[in-house]
Amino acid sequence: MTPEAAGHDLPRLIALEGCTNLRDLGGYRAADGRRVRFGRVFRSASLARLTEGDLETLAALGLRTVCDLRGIRESAAAPSRLPLRDPPELHALSIEPTVGASLADLLARGQATGEDVLDLLRRAYEAYATEHLHRYRAMFTLLLEAPRLPLLFHCSAGKDRTGFGAALLLTALGVPRETVIEDYLATSRFWKRELALPPGTDPSAAAALLGVHRPLIERALDVAFGRYDSEEAFFAAEFGFDADRLARLRDALLD
Repeated sequence: MTPEAAGHDLPRLIALEGCTNLRDLGGYRAADGRRVRFGRVFRSASLARLTEGDLETLAALGLRTVCDLRGIRESAAAPSRLPLRDPPELHALSIEPTVGASLADLLARGQATGEDVLDLLRRAYEAYATEHLHRYRAMFTLLLEAPRLPLLFHCSAGKDRTGFGAALLLTALGVPRETVIEDYLATSRFWKRELALPPGTDPSAAAALLGVHRPLIERALDVAFGRYDSEEAFFAAEFGFDADRLARLRDALLD
């Protein structure tokens, strides 16, 4: 991919002390020649550890909506910190970590290998593309409402549930598949792996769990879109975004 195709300065990171993977989805070029607008949609890891300075930075973004994709227990254990002055509206779009119990058990027993972890992650990504699509549909509906913008969506690391959500949105905006995948992979450059693993975790298991993996996002997108004749048909059938609503979304988020 050429620097022009991906944007050599993209994605644009928002520097924080308590969150290392908050970034603006703006700047990517869509197939029609327009670019995703800056300052409208952000993707992030957990906001639970934000400092007072971080909260000021977040407030300056003017967020109107925050979508939390974490599971109910995850969110309760580490509540988001949000600006107190003119706070954004918080929407819990919970995607429960359905393979989390199996993964935690394997890690606790010291029996997880890298391939074990990747197998569980594959199952999770396929679930994002099937049984959890209604959560992403809810987020798309919010994005279509102008008073809801700017909007930020996040999970715990900002790489898996959030990564698939970003891939869906960029695809809906007409951003080419390779650029969509490059945005997903960018987490490896920004996220500082703020996730405690049990002592003695197999290094290959840790690398698999803390990494981003191109085959996972490719598989998830193939599962989502493979049942339809086109990506547009997917968004119409699964999200209720017919040609008119898709055009409105693009007009709202593209320059």
